[in-house]
Amino acid sequence: MQPAADIKKEKKDSTLEKIRELEERISQTKYNKSTQHAVGLYKAQLARLKEKQLARSGGRKGEGYAVRKTGDGTVVLLGFPSVGKSTLLNALTNANSPVGSYAFTTLTVIPGVLNYKHAKIQILDVPGVVRGAAAGTGRGKEVLAVIRNSDLVIFLIDVFHPEQYQTLLEEVYEASVRVNQRAPDVKIVKTSRGGITIGTTIRLTKIDKKTVEDILKEFKINNANVIIRTDIDADQLIDIIEGNKVYLPAIIVINKVDMAEEAQIKKVNSKLKPDLCISAEKKIGIEELMELIYEKLKIIRIYLKEYNNKADMEEPLIMWEGATLKDLCLKLHKDFADKFKFARIWGKNVKFAGQHIVKLNFELSDGDIVELRMN
Repeated sequence: MQPAADIKKEKKDSTLEKIRELEERISQTKYNKSTQHAVGLYKAQLARLKEKQLARSGGRKGEGYAVRKTGDGTVVLLGFPSVGKSTLLNALTNANSPVGSYAFTTLTVIPGVLNYKHAKIQILDVPGVVRGAAAGTGRGKEVLAVIRNSDLVIFLIDVFHPEQYQTLLEEVYEASVRVNQRAPDVKIVKTSRGGITIGTTIRLTKIDKKTVEDILKEFKINNANVIIRTDIDADQLIDIIEGNKVYLPAIIVINKVDMAEEAQIKKVNSKLKPDLCISAEKKIGIEELMELIYEKLKIIRIYLKEYNNKADMEEPLIMWEGATLKDLCLKLHKDFADKFKFARIWGKNVKFAGQHIVKLNFELSDGDIVELRMN
């Protein structure tokens, strides 16, 4: 009788071989209208095999460093070894991360706090990522797991190695993180019978209904009502079906520009179109990066006012864009939402200063002054 370990290894090797075959097939198939359906199915099969492989290897359980999220947002500095993450962390915060000119200086996650416009933003310096990180090379899986729990990613790229960005992007994608994308507006409700019905509110240009139906069946979904409100492609549909993707904003930052000639900087700018070029060591562009982090996190400041008193304009309450009166109440005290009577608000979203608002779903805006009244 064949040992169980050998059988398991054979299955693993067989799955890996199928993954390689599908990846090769997809890369060699020229994508157009006539091949759209076939490529979509290949991608669905590939996604299922990768999930199967991940499950066999223990999945994502236990992966990741133990990092407690604190403050008003968490930002991860992601880059290759020796790209300058530790130097940048020290420039942004007072973390005193070890700095060295050799690879793998950072052997664990080092947190720091950026204090900016009253917001306390957690910055994480993680070990450098290399190609194959998502598959487990080095400490790649642990690092990428930290990213999944963050609010913003900074891709830090060496000005002399712009090719690093594409590698990082691919590794992050393999870790089921989608940067600078919104989750597609697609609703899939499984039913007990009736087959698959597909409704759309927009014209689909990247995928047809037949491909949608067959991809669903590839994932063993044979009965469902599907509503599509976004012009999706096959990859986005698969992401929605799998339901394990994280959507995060990201900033592309080129570092060490103090060491490069103008021609090299222009070349990198043209190729990557980064958000910012900096020198962490010389502290060039650091203030601009702080502002960009603040903007990308979509932080808003709410000033509280007590009845018959002036508003406290010194220490705002930090919240995120889209926050409502209910969110404000819950942040102040768990019982405030239940005891809420009305609020008087001075700000952009009210018709006049001090307007009475009785609905807890009222959306707040940056700079609002809020006076809460309770029952």
